[in-house]
Amino acid sequence: MVTLDLRHVASPAVRDLLHLVNHPDFDRAQQQIERLGGCTEPVRLTGRTATVDTTTGVVLRSYNSSAEPTGSLLTACGNRRASRCPACSRLYAADTYHLIRAGLSGGKTVPDTVRAHPRVFTTLTAPSFGPVHNRPTTPGGDIRPCRCRKLHELNDALIGTPLNPATYDYTGAVLFNAHAGALWARFTTYLRRELATRLGMTQKAARTVLRVSFAKVAEYQQRGLVHFHAVIRLDGPEGSTQPPPPYATASVLTDAIRAAALRVRVMVESDAVGECELSWGQQLDVREIAAFGTDSELTDQAVAAYVAKYATKSADASGTLDRALYCRPCQGRGATLLPHGTPLPCTACDGTGQARPLPRLAVARHVRQMIRTCWELGRLPEFGHLKLWKWAHMLGFRGHFSTKSRSYSTTLGALRAARRTWRTEQARTYADLPEHDPDTTFVVGHWDYLGTGYTPGAALLAAHVWHRRELARQFIAEGGCG
Repeated sequence: MVTLDLRHVASPAVRDLLHLVNHPDFDRAQQQIERLGGCTEPVRLTGRTATVDTTTGVVLRSYNSSAEPTGSLLTACGNRRASRCPACSRLYAADTYHLIRAGLSGGKTVPDTVRAHPRVFTTLTAPSFGPVHNRPTTPGGDIRPCRCRKLHELNDALIGTPLNPATYDYTGAVLFNAHAGALWARFTTYLRRELATRLGMTQKAARTVLRVSFAKVAEYQQRGLVHFHAVIRLDGPEGSTQPPPPYATASVLTDAIRAAALRVRVMVESDAVGECELSWGQQLDVREIAAFGTDSELTDQAVAAYVAKYATKSADASGTLDRALYCRPCQGRGATLLPHGTPLPCTACDGTGQARPLPRLAVARHVRQMIRTCWELGRLPEFGHLKLWKWAHMLGFRGHFSTKSRSYSTTLGALRAARRTWRTEQARTYADLPEHDPDTTFVVGHWDYLGTGYTPGAALLAAHVWHRRELARQFIAEGGCG
């Protein structure tokens, strides 16, 4: 083995990479990084595991992370945000695509007959909290001037920002984001009621012949408000395995959705802000989903791809941040309590409760004001349960970005379990290990969290893995031979 002189290498990352290359077990280190597929923030674990035969007590296989070149086991972070980890985000999008597609055309334990069930693609938007800069068009598609009398370009940073920040209802906007999940929950309740009304049944009777299944994702508009894209499907009482009655059509579902959206109201009362009525916006889009292969733009494949795309986006798409802003040591309180109850100002944040001062955030003024409003409302006792300071980086939205009803299709957990089983079998075959009967073996182990991220040199290798895989993916997408 050739030993390199690293004394004159200026870059710490390159120096660390050369140290890693010179390691006698470099191949194993590279194998770990390759297995992560370019994950940017892997989790480092230390521990051990052993597979034991329950009938004889013999240890059939054992593993200890101390045998690794780095002394730890690397696992993928699994972050769905593309801005945090492109590799894990792409995997999350692929899983979401298959989850949505299975609920539209079958597969993954869902029968193919689900294609004949009535299903629509619905978009529920946020109401107006004040006029904003926009890019209106004529019926012919020509761009019209904004209210500010300017023609905005498509990527103009002003689009979505208030025309008059002094009169814009920032409080209402933040409270809408914070209650978006509650609005959706009430919408699904009213939807079932409206369906029963249109079918001439009581709700109890409707449940015996009909079930509403859905999958949805949240997306941020340019003005920083969330809206929901949802696939809504009608099934029989047992779910996807049963068709709904013939009189439960897509037209009936569409009418019920429109009526339910108009009924949704959430009242927020506070001594500081008074009464605030929250509802969905006037822009409601409901379109029937066509079967794959038909002459329609809105097919099951197109909808699945569209939903999967937005499942990996977060508030950073609207110009804000993808990391929490509150101070971790004091949990955003600005102080820690001593054993006898006396508050002690937090030295990490100088008592502000913020990990980074809001005036220094590299965000647009409109976004900064929404974040500041989250902090101000979060300090009020009546809004304490919303934990707005914790979700200020998400502009107050604290719900999941993708959710589904239980009977819609398979789950992300099931998809991951299947992938884990496949990888385990591949590894066992590669290592030429005998198969073990799960009924006569069990696995024992102990793991400790060590940290996240790579060393500087390993980060270079991971970036190379991601770049190489992206080039291969683009080559295949362009029609190359994989």
